[in-house]
Amino acid sequence: ETAIPMYEQFVKKLELESGRPVRTGEFGADMKVSLLNDGPVTILIDSQTRE
Repeated sequence: ETAIPMYEQFVKKLELESGRPVRTGEFGADMKVSLLNDGPVTILIDSQTRE
């Protein structure tokens, strides 16, 4: 009950800070995204096994 308003507030803050629109999908839905890892290290966190 509080997650969606918090999410919407976060998106608005991102838009204000960046001066650009932020595209969103349906909250909590599976989304397809593309990603470019550009740095000296990439850290993967597995929240299922807590490692």
